This record gives sequence, structure tokens and C-alpha cells, in this order.
Amino acid sequence: MPDFLDVLAQTAKETIRAGYYEQLPHAGTYTAASLKKAIIQAKKVAIVTEVKTASPSKCIIRKNVSPKKIATAMAHGGAVGISVLTEPKYFQGSLNNLAQVRDAVKLPVLMKDFILDTKQLDAAHKLGANVVLLIQALFDRGYSENSLNEMIAQAHARNLEVLLETHTENEFQRAMQSDADLVGINNRNLGTLKVDLKVTQNILGSTKSRRKIVMSESGISTAADIRLLLACGAQAFLVGSAVMQSDDVKSKVKELVNLKEA
Repeated sequence: MPDFLDVLAQTAKETIRAGYYEQLPHAGTYTAASLKKAIIQAKKVAIVTEVKTASPSKCIIRKNVSPKKIATAMAHGGAVGISVLTEPKYFQGSLNNLAQVRDAVKLPVLMKDFILDTKQLDAAHKLGANVVLLIQALFDRGYSENSLNEMIAQAHARNLEVLLETHTENEFQRAMQSDADLVGINNRNLGTLKVDLKVTQNILGSTKSRRKIVMSESGISTAADIRLLLACGAQAFLVGSAVMQSDDVKSKVKELVNLKEA
């Protein structure tokens, strides 16, 4: 039986073949912005918020989403960057959402998807994204015709930074040796969808050499979560559902961003 990451990968390949990433809503207005630089220069907690309406684990997260309004509220709350889900089947994301967010804010924008093909990098570039997510495990499992190093190079050739996502210590160690701009630790096992913040704790607790900015992803919702992960050595945090489910998006982001002042 394939685990859910295999299902996501197979679906991604079908979506690519169907031409989804070549049917762009319009060319985005490119805004030069570095997520890596924004995190390094952040004077408060570096929070990357996420525009997403659904997920396989939570189903519908927020209805009637206006990407522009949500992104603007996130920016006003103090986010250092905004991630946008563009995977259409399981996350109900869209390339149009990415285009709208790019038009709404000047912050670094991350295209979050299951990227296996350079056509997806082309879409990210044309829609004005600054960063793309690559998942180490997908390349380890051979789902892309390109090697991970080739895809990182192809992203850089399109002026895109790379957030390389890992979930195990072995993946993390190899990611640190790559040319990725940022390394993420996903607290969610994409094979089972289970979340455990100890994933970040354990990986950073057993790893001394950290040559890159480390972002903890998934399962982060409270001040206590952020403090725990800051203490482990994480430098940035990707927060999706907790912000999207909030009645006051701007205030929720502010709450997390201002922790260092508490």
C-alpha cells in the first residue's frame, strides 16, 4: 500500500500532464523580495503565514476566502512572507490565488506545491513568486526526472529561492549540504499525516552544524509552540491553519510575531 506522500506525488504528476501549470490566470507583477533575507533581518519572530482553504487532514479550513484580503491582513500583522497553496485536488489551492496574493503584497511569496517538473517552476516565476518549496523525499523516491540538485539550479536560474523540506535527520543533514536557500523541517509526516512538534526538536537536538536558515513547519498554532521551537533553534515558522481559522487574521499573526516582546 502506498503511503499518502506517494498518492500526492502521483496526483502531482497527473496534474502536470493535464497542463494545469501552463494555464496561468495572468502574468504576475514581479516584486523582488528575498525570504531568506527577510528572516535574517526580522527583529521579531519570523512568521511565514499561509493562504490555504483546505487540507487532507483538516478538510475545509476556511470558506469564502479572498486571497487579497487575507494576504493583506497577514502582511499588516507582521508576517515576513506568505506561502500560497497551489495544489488543486487535496488542498484546493489555485494558481489564481498565488497571482492575487502577489498583486496584494510586497512580501516574499512562496509557491507551496508538490514540485516535480520545471513547468511548475516556470509557473511560479511567471506568477511572481519569490520562493518555491521542494520536498527532499519526493526526489529520493524518484518522482522527478530531474535530480534535486538540478531542480534547485533550475529554480535559481528563474530567480527563485528554494525552501527544501525535510522530515528526518538523514534528509536534514543532506539538505544542509545542498544549494537550497532555506531548509524546512516538516512536523507532519506526509505519509501518515500525523503531526508531532518533537520532529523539529529531535532533529535540531541531534544536529550541531546548521549552515542554513531552518524553518519549522506544520502543527504550529500557539505561543507555547513557538517558544518551544525557538528554544530548539528554529529560526522561522510556517503557520497555516491556525491563522486561516482565526476570526481576526491580523491579530493572530501579531500575537505570534510579537512573542519576543512578551
